[in-house]
Order: sequence, then C-alpha cells, then structure tokens
Amino acid sequence: MRKTYSLHKISDPSGFMFNPDEYSRFKFGDGAVAKKFGTSLAKGFIKEVLAFTPIHRQIVVFSSPYAFVPTATFAMKTHFVYELNHWLAENNYPVIQEAKVYRTITYKEDYGNLDAKQRLALIENDSFHIDRSFLENKLLIFLDDIRITGSHERMIDRMIKSNYLDNDVFLVYFAQLTNEGIHPTIENSLNYHCVKSIFDLNGIINSGEFQINTRIVKYILSSDPETFGIFIKDQNDAFIENLYNMAIGNGYHRIENYSVNLKYIKQNLIINKANLIVNGN
Repeated sequence: MRKTYSLHKISDPSGFMFNPDEYSRFKFGDGAVAKKFGTSLAKGFIKEVLAFTPIHRQIVVFSSPYAFVPTATFAMKTHFVYELNHWLAENNYPVIQEAKVYRTITYKEDYGNLDAKQRLALIENDSFHIDRSFLENKLLIFLDDIRITGSHERMIDRMIKSNYLDNDVFLVYFAQLTNEGIHPTIENSLNYHCVKSIFDLNGIINSGEFQINTRIVKYILSSDPETFGIFIKDQNDAFIENLYNMAIGNGYHRIENYSVNLKYIKQNLIINKANLIVNGN
C-alpha cells in the first residue's frame, strides 16, 4: 500500500487555506507555527485516514531528508508525532518510532524557485539512504511540508525500491499543489511571503520559539557581506555560534556563496572573542 495525504490543497494562486505569512515564518524557523502546523496536520491525518485504517504494525515517522542541519519540516514533525501519539495511546496502539532519511548532497540553489524539470535535474544528483533492517514489517510515514512537483517523492520511491522495501507507506504533506496550471515557483512566493530581507528574520530569531533549519542558514550566509555584517552584529553569541556550527556541519564552508560570510564569523566574532577571553577582557 502506498497512499498520499495532504491537509491543504493549493488550486488557486490568489487564495490559500492556510496563512501564507505563517507558512513563510515556519520555513524560516518559527517554532510556534511549526507546532500549529504539525498539530493540525496530525489531527487531519487521524480524522481522514487513520480512523479508517486498521493499524496492525508499528508506525515509523520520517521527516524530510537532511544531512546535518534539519529542514523546517523537522520542527513540524515533532508536533505531528506528539499529537499522533496521543491518539495512538488512547486507542491502545504502540506509539511512534522515528527514523531518518539521510541525504548526501547539499546545494546552494533555492529549490522553491525552480520549475519541475530543474528540480528533478538537481535532485537526481542526490541520493537518499535509510536503515532498512530497522523498518522491517512496519508502517512508514514520510512527512514533508509541501508537495509541488513530486520530485522529492520520486526520490523516496526510488529509495524504497532500491532497498526492496515492501512496507505500507504514507506520504503526508501539510499542503499540496493540485492545479498543474500553477507554476512551481508558487512555492517561493509562499517561502518568502513575509521575509523580504535578512532583517525580517529578527522577529523570528528573537521570538523565543526559534528553531534553526537549512533554509535560514543558507539565506543568511548568501547575503552580501556588507548586509551580513550589519545583521550578524545584532545577533547574540548563542545564535552566532549555532549558525556557524550548523553551517560547518553541512559543509557550507566548501561552498563559495557561503564561505565569505563564514570566514567573517570565524575571524571577527569567534577568534576575536577567544582572544578577548585569553587577555582577560
């Protein structure tokens, strides 16, 4: 069994069944919106799918594939699992297990700004990996925030086939583009609906609910050096250290578009701070 479920359908570019500003904040790390989206997605999935699906196997939930730094979906996944676990426990089913889809390549291109052909060409260079032995005889739920062209879905399908998995599978999305007449770049319009410049991130970062992800790391590091310098000096030490560690963990220091700003952090903020501590300031 392989089934797809989406909570919201996008059929009109001028109207959405969810708040596009909230979606944009979610994509840049707003944990409060991630909680709202994950909870509502789980409730919809339970009401429309699980309530009519006999559960005979352990359920395993996957967030969207990532290497070191998680995607925005990871934060949503946490609350999806919480809500799903409440229902499973109330109905005497085993609670969720989690697993990870590993990916091998990170890229600088803004995926949401590509058409279907470009997306497929980009992601075809990537490869997804999974722990096959852990998944035997389990029901698999692959979670993602939005389905536009299905290129990621095809990579998941290829991974399942290459690992000879015969598990029942659900592909679950917060939203799905259902009108093929709408250009895939509608995703970018949603991603940046309320983030027009790097300085629009301050409200998200300082909200008390911020959770770092690949999109915000790449967006900050791709800023022009002058703008980046102004922005980063207004951030606290904990954020700067987290940004640097996440970027290095994802190998962004090897990508020219990001390396200049990473060098700035290291030279002007990390090394200088260490020197001040050594010198007693």
